[in-house]
Amino acid sequence: MQFFSFLAVYFILWWLTLFVVLPFGQKTQGEANEVVSGTVESAPARFRGGRLVLRTTIVSGIIYALWYVLSVRLGYGIDSIPQFMPDYR
Repeated sequence: MQFFSFLAVYFILWWLTLFVVLPFGQKTQGEANEVVSGTVESAPARFRGGRLVLRTTIVSGIIYALWYVLSVRLGYGIDSIPQFMPDYR
């Protein structure tokens, strides 16, 4: 694969991981009893964007390394999945 293909796969994994990691460790304003006027209770009490980006980068790096080893180094791909459906040709 070319460099930009690897970069594209990592970019997609990073964004998917961001939405998975986003709710972890967040405390809402309602839970903290610190509701700011003009906001909803479900808004985060303290949003830590730097910590979120760091967690996302670490988790997506691990997932990317696993994908790289399985697909590029070991040769597993979509054709490696066993077909359970009968062939009707």
